[in-house]
Amino acid sequence: MYILFDIGGTKMRIAGSRDCKGFVDEPIVVDTPADFKKGMKLLEETISTISNGEEIEIIGGGISGPFNQETGSLVGGPNLNDWIGKPFRQELEDMFNASVFVENDTAVVGLGEMHHGAGAKEDIGVYMTISTGVGGARFIDGHIDASTIGFEPGHEVIDPDKSMCPDCESGELESYIGGAATEKRMGMKPYEITEPGFWDTYAKYLAYGLNNMIVHWSPKVVVLGGSMIVGDPAIPVERTIQYLKDMLTIFPELPEIKKAELGALGGLYGAMVLISQNL
Repeated sequence: MYILFDIGGTKMRIAGSRDCKGFVDEPIVVDTPADFKKGMKLLEETISTISNGEEIEIIGGGISGPFNQETGSLVGGPNLNDWIGKPFRQELEDMFNASVFVENDTAVVGLGEMHHGAGAKEDIGVYMTISTGVGGARFIDGHIDASTIGFEPGHEVIDPDKSMCPDCESGELESYIGGAATEKRMGMKPYEITEPGFWDTYAKYLAYGLNNMIVHWSPKVVVLGGSMIVGDPAIPVERTIQYLKDMLTIFPELPEIKKAELGALGGLYGAMVLISQNL
């Protein structure tokens, strides 16, 4: 059996697969413990329940934050502070005597979209999530592109002096359109904000970020996911595209820009791809 995981800042999704084409049973969804030891204990219990004594060959999936492949641990990120620097991969390997493959959670969701979702069949793609935070990754021929630590487009600076948003915590894209930053600044959940003008402004902010991403990475398709895109209300993608058309003049045309299709299970579909690519 193969074990698939998607460890986000608030939820963990775990499932089993025998062929990397589907799930053995319905995925199990639990809250992500802030404490590393409690998180590993919960992972051990959940994986043991799923495997039910069956031998586990490979465990693979994504975790929230930049992940160092040499140390097998998180090196940063705002969501799992107590997990940073801890031997995540080694502990999983020791628990189940199995090979473990780990990537940033957004990159793994993107793998799912590039193989089973909105980006399928394109050889150069970008996946970007706008949810609690903002993340993204580049894909070449269905594989996560090479990097030193990972990709963090949410931390690109779009407004150095914060003139567009004086109340934003920083000039980084995540501070402008991330869900957590929005809630902190506005004093309410993003889905409680119904003013169309608010979301139109967010479409413009997103267009700035996408402009930078496109001129740097030159993709054929950009897939957008996360609650700030697929929720209701949400950033209007068509308005984002219109703003982007006005900004991006160096290329003769825009790449295709699409909404993600795999929903909450995108990370588990991506985990199947990650494992199959390492078999």
